[in-house]
Amino acid sequence: MTAQCGMAIPFLSQEVHSAPLPSATVLVLRDGSTGLEVLMVRRHGNAGVLGGVHVFPGGKLDAADGQVAAGALDLTPQACVARLAESVLSADEAVALHVAALRETWEEVELVLGMDAWTRSRQQSLEERIGQGQDWAAAMQTEARRIPVSALVPWSRWITPRLPSVSSKRFDTRFFLARLPSGQTARHDGHEATEAVWLSPRDALERFWADDIELAPPQIMSLVALSRFRDVDAALAHAQGRRPPLIEPHPFDRDGCRVICYPGDPEHPVSEPAWQGPTRLTYRNRRFEPDGGLAALLA
Repeated sequence: MTAQCGMAIPFLSQEVHSAPLPSATVLVLRDGSTGLEVLMVRRHGNAGVLGGVHVFPGGKLDAADGQVAAGALDLTPQACVARLAESVLSADEAVALHVAALRETWEEVELVLGMDAWTRSRQQSLEERIGQGQDWAAAMQTEARRIPVSALVPWSRWITPRLPSVSSKRFDTRFFLARLPSGQTARHDGHEATEAVWLSPRDALERFWADDIELAPPQIMSLVALSRFRDVDAALAHAQGRRPPLIEPHPFDRDGCRVICYPGDPEHPVSEPAWQGPTRLTYRNRRFEPDGGLAALLA
């Protein structure tokens, strides 16, 4: 098949000058029969961003996410700042990012991370409180006393570049890892997400290559990084043992094709790679893919 770029989309040549929107996403992990698996949801086809694409649960911060009293968390606000390890980040911002990650996971797949003893009756009570007008954090504090932000392990930070390659909207997203709580089952909400599926990173990449699912570049590269770990313990230990890398994709056009390069690539201003594997993706055949094809993703 001849590779075709097909990048004649007007906004792709226009820089976006708006500030990136703070957001949070969670790679929920479990140990499957053949190794580590990650939860992915398929965004509704009518979604304004990444419609029809398989992503990890997550979304933008709500105002209420940052209005949580310090005593409502199972970590101090200062601990939330320290674990994100960013040079400039307020305690309120760090708390909001952690709370948003938990809230979005509950909203999209009905998982209450960090709560192994969570029961269906408590889930129903939480839903009733929210239906009566309480925000998620307040309702969660009532049900669980403390909001379990310690269940989240910072993984990476992605900032959308000014020159877009997928969407004209910009995001500043913190990615977290979290273990699937025992006794809980992921269920997609039917609105923002139309499917919830557990996949090994390798299976997800193979399905992407076979055109069975669509993936955006941050999901592709995150799956490549996750594919190095045999189980949940190994992935969490790795994340806990290093500073979450900052990923600022660097896009440019070459031979009529849009290229996105990442830390460690010769064209990227950061020379140290953030992970093993490919350091660039090129838009060919209506998707972003690495030089070297599937083998490069699975090497």
